[in-house]
Amino acid sequence: MPDVVADGLDVLFCGINPGLMTAATGHHFARPGNRFWPVLHLSGFTPRLMKPAEQQELLSYGLGITNVVARATARADELGADEYREGGLLLAAKVERLRPRWLAVVGVTAYRAAFGERGAQVGPQDRTFGSSRVWVLPNPSGLNAHWTAATMAEEYARLREAAAEG
Repeated sequence: MPDVVADGLDVLFCGINPGLMTAATGHHFARPGNRFWPVLHLSGFTPRLMKPAEQQELLSYGLGITNVVARATARADELGADEYREGGLLLAAKVERLRPRWLAVVGVTAYRAAFGERGAQVGPQDRTFGSSRVWVLPNPSGLNAHWTAATMAEEYARLREAAAEG
């Protein structure tokens, strides 16, 4: 699954791993029940609701997408602890190379597993990768019933405001 990245982005969103539909289409967050694209718009990151096929347009807004783990699965719970740890190491190196202002990991469980931060909560983190700060966002998967699109958009908007401040 190719990343949507460039050097010096404002925010690099990091999914857990590609779902099967994402892998089949080559478009991040492609499953119809995934709320990433609607939440991105509701939170003010994009001026309109974008389709997964328009993912390259994110670069014009200073945004990008990558994943913690490259292997596609039907569900993230199919990933092993070793895959998360290895993915975390690869992600850290990628972030240090690309230098986004913020790395936004979408999924607190994935963040905890990848970086051994068992107590991490949604929101800004103390950890940095080079000059890049880290924010953990709610997982936009339709399986995440703890968050509505509206409450997710509020948290994504907090990151957008922090990114705009510099």
